[in-house]
Amino acid sequence: MNQQNNTILVIDDSLTNVVLLQAVLNNKGYSIDTALNVKEAYELMTKRMPKLILLDLLMPKINGFEFLEKLKSDKKYNNIPVVVVSALTDEDTISKVYKMGAVNYIKKPVDLNYLLEVVKEYLTD
Repeated sequence: MNQQNNTILVIDDSLTNVVLLQAVLNNKGYSIDTALNVKEAYELMTKRMPKLILLDLLMPKINGFEFLEKLKSDKKYNNIPVVVVSALTDEDTISKVYKMGAVNYIKKPVDLNYLLEVVKEYLTD
């Protein structure tokens, strides 16, 4: 598996969550880019196209819903699978992000074994 092929972009405004996900995924050999906000995420994506995005919903300024909507309407990025990782657990929110194009929904606190299964599903060619 080459580096370009397994880059995961983690977008979460919580440094604790970012560090945790980065450590767990790095440990499994994935290449991780991290962004604490949507603006940072877009800057990173112009430098290195991620194969998968792990997206938090509750963030200041531009939230995960807005990012997902913008991403899915952009031909350059709309094929990147997005897995939402959020503390929001109500059915309306979960249903909404699936309708918006998310491929999976992981509730916080994150079950790391489940997260790894989901990541593997999208990063296995």
